[in-house]
Amino acid sequence: MLSVRNTATALITAGAMLVAGSLAAQADSRSAAGLPVASAPIEAGGDARAPYAWTDFCKRTPSECAVDRRQADTVQLSPQLWKTIVATNLSVNREIEPVTDMDHWGVVDRWDIPTDGKGDCEDYVLLKRQRLAEAGIPRRAMRVTVVIDEENAGHAVLMIRTNRGDFILDNKRNAILPWSQTGYTYVKRESQDRVAWTSLGGRATSTVASLR
Repeated sequence: MLSVRNTATALITAGAMLVAGSLAAQADSRSAAGLPVASAPIEAGGDARAPYAWTDFCKRTPSECAVDRRQADTVQLSPQLWKTIVATNLSVNREIEPVTDMDHWGVVDRWDIPTDGKGDCEDYVLLKRQRLAEAGIPRRAMRVTVVIDEENAGHAVLMIRTNRGDFILDNKRNAILPWSQTGYTYVKRESQDRVAWTSLGGRATSTVASLR
């Protein structure tokens, strides 16, 4: 049987451990403040056919498609970097006027950086990637991605691969979501290893009601 002194000591020790655990949890919470909740990245498969308009864009602006394997293939998120990503996504969504390629260029599909302030989904993606690369994010960690959207139509988004998962920058919404919460079906994305595309296996995700 424990003595009164031993019992008191045990209680004090247990209390101290609870306080220490609580302080550690608070520290962890503070360290993650300003960052999105971590989630599992998407798994890529084999090769996929590159979109024709992407191939044409790469011929015109090869520097926008080059893959430098010396760069990191994921980015380490910090609260400040996350703020930059969120601000860039919002800024481009607000300043670019949505217009179809047929109305803009007189062709069915053309990819370009929208220097004239007009463009469709691929053009939003290319401008966001250009600006984020200028902010210091490695291009190799930012991949143009083709999905099937809520209207069962092809759509392009920018996937940023991070240590907290793969996040989607989309001109249809200002919120940046993990890939698995967009409600899209993932078809393919640019390869991280060479100037080519890789399959995402048609991975379907949960439905999201709020779309812009």
